[in-house]
Amino acid sequence: MSWIITILVGALCGWLASLIMKTNAQQGAVANILIGIVGSILAQFIFGNLLNVGGTVAGNGFSFWSIVWGVVGSVVLIAILKALRVLR
Repeated sequence: MSWIITILVGALCGWLASLIMKTNAQQGAVANILIGIVGSILAQFIFGNLLNVGGTVAGNGFSFWSIVWGVVGSVVLIAILKALRVLR
């Protein structure tokens, strides 16, 4: 059951981040899920472990703050991918 929640939260975070970064037309559902999951892990690492700013709730289930930090991490990931010209 936790994998289903991970996929759903990842899809939501990735989709919201793609809307914010205006890459929604280039991404499909699988890309949104992957960006959301990797973005949540990235947010937990950057904001939780390195900066100690509350990113520790990212990736810890389905809550408002996990979605917020997941979206922040996904936006950072999309910005990195755009800088590397993987996404346009």
